[in-house]
Amino acid sequence: MLRLAVATNATTYERMQSPLETRGIDAEYIETTERAVALSRGPDAYHVSGEAGTTDPFDVGFVFPPRLAEGGVAAGLLDIPWVNDREAILRSRHKGETLARLSKHGVPTPETVVVSNPANEGTLIEAFQHFDGPVVIKPNNTTRGIGVAKAEDLDSFLGICDYLDLVHDYRATGDCSFLLQEFLPGARDYRVMLIEGEVVGAVERRLPTDALESGQWKHNVHRGANATGVTLPKKLQELATEAAAALDIPWLGVDLLVSENRAVVNETNARPTIDSATKYEDGFWDRVAELIHSRK
Repeated sequence: MLRLAVATNATTYERMQSPLETRGIDAEYIETTERAVALSRGPDAYHVSGEAGTTDPFDVGFVFPPRLAEGGVAAGLLDIPWVNDREAILRSRHKGETLARLSKHGVPTPETVVVSNPANEGTLIEAFQHFDGPVVIKPNNTTRGIGVAKAEDLDSFLGICDYLDLVHDYRATGDCSFLLQEFLPGARDYRVMLIEGEVVGAVERRLPTDALESGQWKHNVHRGANATGVTLPKKLQELATEAAAALDIPWLGVDLLVSENRAVVNETNARPTIDSATKYEDGFWDRVAELIHSRK
C-alpha cells in the first residue's frame, strides 16, 4: 500500500479514504496545526493524532498543509513529494497574483484593481472610479466568501476601506492588500474540478430563491448555496483548462462566472474540497489515484 499524508481532517479526507484504499492507497491524516512538534522525533511526529502507529514512511503528500510555516516543518521532516506542493499553493493562494498570472496568459478574468493598504483617499477614489457600477471588495487571501462585500456608492466603499484599515493596522496582519472587482449581476457560478489540466467534474452553485429575494448574492456553499452537478459546455471546459494550464497546478478547482455575454475565471483553489461522487465524471477516483501514484 502507498501511504498518503493528508494535512486536513475534513470532508475531503473522509470521502477519499475508502475509494483510495481499494486502489492501493492508505490515506492517513497528519496533524500540522494547533499542536507541538518535537523535531527530534523526525517523521514519527506525524503519526495519527500522536497514537502509536506504523513506522513505515509516507510516500506522498496530498496537498501542502494550509499554514505554510507549519507545513514547512512537516515537509522538512517527512521529505516527500506533494500532489500540490508549496509553489502550487502559492500560485493560487493570493487572488491578485492568481488573476495577474491568468491575465498574462490571456485567460479572461473580471475587471480587477488590487489595492495595497494603506492607500490614501485619492488612490481609493481613483480605484473606485475605475468601475461603472457597484464594486465587489475582496480580501486578497480568504476563502468561503469571508470578508467579501459589495459597495454601491463611493461613501459605502470608503467606509469599508476604513474597516480594512483597522484590520490591516494590526501588526500581525501579513497581507495588507485587497481587491476591487466589477460586479456581474445575475452571473451563473460554476466550480470546475481538474486533474492534470483535464476537467473531471463541475457543479453549479446557486442560492435558493428566498435567499436571492432577501438580497443575498454570494454563491458560496458555506453561505447557503446549493451545488448541483452539471455537464459544462465545451467552451466553459476549455476556459477552465486554460486556467489550469496557466497556473500549472495538478489538482485544481476553477471558479467561473458566466453572464449572458461573458465567461470569466473569478478565482481558483489549489485546496478544493472533494464533493459527493455523483458530481464527478465516471472514473474520477481512478484519476485521483493515478495522480497520487504518479508523484511517488
